[in-house]
Amino acid sequence: MTTQGESVSARSTAPDPSADGPSSGRPPRARAPESTPAGGLAAALVELRDTVRAVRFALPLPSAERAGTVAKGMVDQLDDYLLPRLDRLDAPLLVVVGGSTGAGKSTLVNSLVRTPVSPSGVLRPTTRAPVLVCHPADVPWFSQTNLLPTLTRTSGPSSDPKSLQVVSAPALSPGLAFLDAPDIDSVVDANRQLAGQLLAAADLWLFVTTAARYADAVPWGLLRTARNRGTAVALVLDRVPGGGAADEIGPHLTSMLQEHDLGAVPLFVLPEARLDSQGLLTETQVGPLRDWFTRLARDADARAAVVRQTVAGAIDALTVDVVVLSAAADDQLAAAQVLQEAVRGAYRAATDSVGKGIHDGALLRGEVLARWQELVGTGDIMRALQARVGKARDRMVAAITGRPAPGARFQEAIGTGLSVLLKGAATDAAENAAAAWRAHPAGAALLDAAPSLASPSDDLDERIGRLIRDWQRSVLELVRTEAGDKRVLARASAYAVNATGLLVMVSVFAATAFIPTGAEIAVAGGTTVAAQKVLEAIFGDQAVRALAERARRDLVERVATLFDEESSRFRSALEGAGIDEDEAARLRGASTTVHNARLAADLDGTS
Repeated sequence: MTTQGESVSARSTAPDPSADGPSSGRPPRARAPESTPAGGLAAALVELRDTVRAVRFALPLPSAERAGTVAKGMVDQLDDYLLPRLDRLDAPLLVVVGGSTGAGKSTLVNSLVRTPVSPSGVLRPTTRAPVLVCHPADVPWFSQTNLLPTLTRTSGPSSDPKSLQVVSAPALSPGLAFLDAPDIDSVVDANRQLAGQLLAAADLWLFVTTAARYADAVPWGLLRTARNRGTAVALVLDRVPGGGAADEIGPHLTSMLQEHDLGAVPLFVLPEARLDSQGLLTETQVGPLRDWFTRLARDADARAAVVRQTVAGAIDALTVDVVVLSAAADDQLAAAQVLQEAVRGAYRAATDSVGKGIHDGALLRGEVLARWQELVGTGDIMRALQARVGKARDRMVAAITGRPAPGARFQEAIGTGLSVLLKGAATDAAENAAAAWRAHPAGAALLDAAPSLASPSDDLDERIGRLIRDWQRSVLELVRTEAGDKRVLARASAYAVNATGLLVMVSVFAATAFIPTGAEIAVAGGTTVAAQKVLEAIFGDQAVRALAERARRDLVERVATLFDEESSRFRSALEGAGIDEDEAARLRGASTTVHNARLAADLDGTS
């Protein structure tokens, strides 16, 4: 037997429920078809529930964790409370008794129904599985999986937190049930989560606290949640010691309630007292609270007002919760756009750097310069531009000596230099894009899942080689096409197309397209000017420039396509996360539908 200290007179600051309780509403009504306002509201809530349930916050942003918790809470409350309650507004009133560890919740429930239906004791946590006690006439309603459908109904004690023990108590008035919830500050995380779920399924929250713990932060956080949701609430200050403690604590608690905009909450003060042989408080001690609930249970209008207040408040709170979810969905899109732009920026810079490298003559150095000087110094380039017999002779010499045909080594050197340029730019782009993602919480998670993104594709070398070969062939085709004009053909027929294409390739990588500035003379020597003159003789001055520009644009476009393919690896990783661009719009649309249906249902009884 638990012993409590010397008792003081019980008092209640609560008004009569039929007079000073929640504002009255219309009488409760049974389930309405969907064509009615109540049925339309239920259908709108189902749509919202399904929309919220489908929400996925793929990117691990700061707002995503909170939004995930909010989404789960919304779905739970819709399934556990709002939809079943709207199905039957006249169902028995559910009072969830919640509070801190050791506040005496189970003892209070047992005392109100005058029998020990919920275990109490000194071991914590005491309430491992919730216990619901109601009048025998109401057992069928609570035994069905209407409210709290995820909890398995049992008729006996259970330690399974996923179960709900339904107990009948003849001393309890019909139309009212008490649910003894786990501690809101339990050391067991599952108990705390269950307590929150149960409180969200209450028509009325009965918070139990003690004289020693009434100022604790956790209960006040839940009370503020109740206030924000418009939920009907009553408060019990338990175990108040004698010696004038009630006169000292009462005003302070009342002041705190007013500060939190909860001044109208019914408050009951119970003295610290000895329990009887069954572990119950006496009738005198719990009389005021029990009488208040009895009047509430017997007054259909008062019960309906409580239900309507809580339902309306819970629906209005959903609108606020949707704001949180839609903002988080917007954050997902915004983050995806930031990550996409980082990739675009990295590969755009790579394309620009290649374009600069192509245009500024940087490739006409090193090995390329050596091969060009070799080609110019030996006169091979001029021989290659002579009659077809010269071309045939060069092939024969190459076959006998094993040396490459004139210009082949130079063409290979250009390809090698271009390959190095492209590979370096692609590597830099991958590293820069990965660095930008690594600095972003969402990007970092995506990189952890696909670390290979920080490096170029495994087959990049092969694709670069194919790009260069295809481009070089396209240059030759460009020369053939340009020489297809009859007048040009008459002049060009005596010259080797390959050598002509080679000169066009050289002009692509020269910043001034063979205009003999100091830089170009240093690179190509005087023979370059002679080569230009040959091209001009074949095609004309403007045509030479046009050929070089077209070949350069073609190369840059091919490089851009290559880099777009490289960047697509990042896009695929982002798209694979499953970000839905329309998610926020669907949430807001479903919320608007609920809001309009809620006004049409007139839960506040204003029309």
